[in-house]
Amino acid sequence: MSRVLSSLIVVASVAMNPQAGFGQASEVTDIADTNAPTRLPTVTVTAQKEPEPEQSLPLSITAVTAATIQDADIHLVKEAAVYAPNTFINEFTARALSNPFFRGIGGSPLNPGVTTFIDGVPQLNSYSSSIELIDVNQVEFVRGPQGALFGRNTAGGLINITSSRPADVWMGGVEGEYGNYNSRDVRGSVSGPLLNDELALSLAGGYTARDGYTKNDFTGHDLDHREDEFGKGQLLWKANERLELRLIVSGEHDHDGDYALGDLAAIRANPHHVSRDFEGFNHRDVAAGTLLANYYGDVVDVSSISGGVWWKNEGLTDLDYGVASPANFFLNATRDNVEEQHQFTQEFRLASSKDKPLKLNDDLDLSWQSGIFLFSQSYQQSAANTFAPPLAFASAQSTADLDDRGVGIYGQTKLTAWEKLDFTAGLRFDYEDKRGDMFSSSAPAIGLPARLNLSDHFYEVSPQFGLAYHFNSNQTVYASVARGYRAGGFNPIAPAGSQEYGTEHNWNYEAGYKAQWLDGKLETTAALFYIDWTRLQLNQPVPFSGGQFFIGNAGAADSKGVEFALKYRPVAHWDLFGSVGYTDAKFHSGSTAFNANAGVNQDVGGKRLPFTPSFTGNLGTQVSWSPCREATLYARAQVTVFGDFVYDASNAQSQSTYSLADFRAGMRGDHWFAEGWVNNAFDTHYVPIAIQYGQLGAPSGYIGESGAPVTFGVRAGMRF
Repeated sequence: MSRVLSSLIVVASVAMNPQAGFGQASEVTDIADTNAPTRLPTVTVTAQKEPEPEQSLPLSITAVTAATIQDADIHLVKEAAVYAPNTFINEFTARALSNPFFRGIGGSPLNPGVTTFIDGVPQLNSYSSSIELIDVNQVEFVRGPQGALFGRNTAGGLINITSSRPADVWMGGVEGEYGNYNSRDVRGSVSGPLLNDELALSLAGGYTARDGYTKNDFTGHDLDHREDEFGKGQLLWKANERLELRLIVSGEHDHDGDYALGDLAAIRANPHHVSRDFEGFNHRDVAAGTLLANYYGDVVDVSSISGGVWWKNEGLTDLDYGVASPANFFLNATRDNVEEQHQFTQEFRLASSKDKPLKLNDDLDLSWQSGIFLFSQSYQQSAANTFAPPLAFASAQSTADLDDRGVGIYGQTKLTAWEKLDFTAGLRFDYEDKRGDMFSSSAPAIGLPARLNLSDHFYEVSPQFGLAYHFNSNQTVYASVARGYRAGGFNPIAPAGSQEYGTEHNWNYEAGYKAQWLDGKLETTAALFYIDWTRLQLNQPVPFSGGQFFIGNAGAADSKGVEFALKYRPVAHWDLFGSVGYTDAKFHSGSTAFNANAGVNQDVGGKRLPFTPSFTGNLGTQVSWSPCREATLYARAQVTVFGDFVYDASNAQSQSTYSLADFRAGMRGDHWFAEGWVNNAFDTHYVPIAIQYGQLGAPSGYIGESGAPVTFGVRAGMRF
């Protein structure tokens, strides 16, 4: 706690501000600019499918803008999430495994509780959601169920990522950085109009890599290195003033090292060190194509979003993770796991024309939207665990083929009375059909091969209601009620009798207040929430499987808490920002979860939900000034604090409160910039993720990974 307080004091006492957005408009201006705006900029979000000001919506939302992405050098969604209260993303060193938790609601990659949407396309499996943020305009974190508009697997909320549109004038740039651990990053973009401005093109791409943070003492090698190539291309056709088509194609290849897992007690005593006799890898490929079509009519707007996503992940890892002894049966065990998925989604939407609601009378206006959503998802897994003697068998193999198809129909209306009172009501019906084919065997055979062919269908109705009163253009109070769900399904691998899991439901009750003060210089948001859910889906370890998990219905739970955020611009050249959230999320009496260390189901009533920090906080400040006309100096500082949280439903192991402080400063001109940066400046050691492993030899009963250590470097770029 003393380190947390010292970090807060450092940030609060240093006035800082980022550079202007590289190749984009800056949110912060120079002190030398007498025409610099003193009001905070209006942030427009699309998290409800329609562009609306962030401050007017009756829901909890945090928008991380393009300028912030550039100023803070954000490359991944996890790095943007620090600005959203009550948000936590647990991520292994292999970037494909990245699971968001909002207010205690999370899930497995196969069936997430918080779904990421990229340019309107849902990532039905979170393996494709944690990708490099290249040519991105905004990342929005929407907390609370969004089932009425988005349907399945938004029980905790959603992450909405939107790409930058191709520019109306030719512009571009390139930037690079180098830091400790031999980290290097190069990325660039170019964008501009073609054919008399009817067409516009943008191309962006990059390469990033670093050595591992964790040393394998057995071989002397670094273990968890990363390497990644990525790119995105866009073509925008403005057929006329009403119709436009936009094609977005992106791809990414990750060439990562092995998991940096080791005995939890050992890595806490000696951070970033493990001892492994086998070093594996994780390779991931992601490709996506999206076609957006929009027609803007006098009365009705029509839009279509067609999306295809393909990803493949291959991982080879050491199953004993250096915790085995010669007497342990799992010494020299390895796991070769290949997962692949194809998905296609199609959405058609009709809406009342933008800024032209239906006029019912002099006091009442009505705006609306409705649509249909179709999806197809095909997932395959092939896994092989290989063991060394003296086991009676040498290997165990499993395969799974899961197919899922569904449709959703939704509608939402907003009735506005006297230009002050908004009543919003939404309803969605979802239906999906799931089929699964699972097979397992061992060699030499110690039993008959097992095959399961399962099928089931699920349907849900998701309502949502909101009431907002605008005292004036700067102050809004709201209340909302929403129902969310996660569909049931099948586990690729699970203990006997647990191959299927049922649908999870929750109700979210929320009240909030949003306001601007001091002539637009200060902006605040506050929210209270209560979540009550049943048949909670919990990711649980499969015994003796080597880190594989299955989804099971644990029982009932509730979550309650508060959130607060502010932005303040005292003068034109200086900004301050911060947020804080508190969450109390616990299982109800009678809930049960599988304990892999004990090998039995156990009562978890009254225990805390995993990966739910008791509180989160972020505090930062930024300033820039111009000593001369040719150059501007700038600086930025922020500290992020995560309260204590538990790793699983048993609550046997936890991570205590920790803080991470980041600093950067530099100089920029009209077409260039150069800066230095340091992240986790005080080299805080923390373990963001750990799993039960007592049955496989971990002395502490758990294996875990060290969080990122102190990193520092330089960054420079030029633009035109």
